Amino acid sequence: MKRGNQWVVAALLTALALTAGGCATGMELIPVATIAAKGVTKAAAASRPISDSEEYYVGRAVGARILAQQSLRQDPELTRYVNEVGQAVARKSARPQTFRGYHFAVLETSETNALACPGGLIFITRGLLQTCETEDELAAVLAHEVAHVANKDGINSISQARWTEVLTAMGTEAAKQYGGVAGSLVSLFEGSIDDVFKTIVVNGYSRTAEEAADAAAVQTLKQAGYDPGAVASLLDKMMAKEKGASGGMFKTHPPTGERLSKVKALVGEAPAAGKEVAARTSRFKKIKI
Repeated sequence: MKRGNQWVVAALLTALALTAGGCATGMELIPVATIAAKGVTKAAAASRPISDSEEYYVGRAVGARILAQQSLRQDPELTRYVNEVGQAVARKSARPQTFRGYHFAVLETSETNALACPGGLIFITRGLLQTCETEDELAAVLAHEVAHVANKDGINSISQARWTEVLTAMGTEAAKQYGGVAGSLVSLFEGSIDDVFKTIVVNGYSRTAEEAADAAAVQTLKQAGYDPGAVASLLDKMMAKEKGASGGMFKTHPPTGERLSKVKALVGEAPAAGKEVAARTSRFKKIKI
């Protein structure tokens, strides 16, 4: 088995062990394959949902695949700022905490897009950052992506049949020894990664999922003290840019008049611009994108 694949099996076995046997630490993780196998056979038979820890490892693998194609923006100040805004909206979302928390990063590409990996790793491109004109619009983007994580839109793209196969393979004696069916186990896991990657990067979510994320973003911005109208203003900008554009967010998060109308109906009366808005605008303009 390739060295790169060994950590995949080990990580999933660890996640499954934690799910089956509770929080194991230190020496308790040494017989991780054995612990995992004991709980997984029954879990596989029940076709149980993917746990938060498993979601995290799947998301980490999806993120690695994205970074194999795109470079991270090497700008600590910008990354810190985006994370501050992202954490502010995540705390007010329907899912304020994930297995290992939310993490936000900037991709060094002019493409206009944002991507939410299962478990809370969220990317926004330099191109989309440049499209945003205020911190509120940046918060709108991140709140929308946090909603995809909260709604488990990415992880739910893994077919139940495929995940049951993964669980079944995990429960075999060979899997306990990282041999025998380990090769097919890696293949099955990589298939799960493919399911998620194709959904968030290639095909995009369903219209229903997008509209649900829009609605959640509006509510989150209200709770976090941002202008919920920023969701609508950002969609307006995206629709204007969509003419003659292809790929990126225009494919994975297509803005439509129907989406915009529904968002405007949810927004209601926007809050009056006060000192907080001025401070956010000043903060946003100081960031070099």
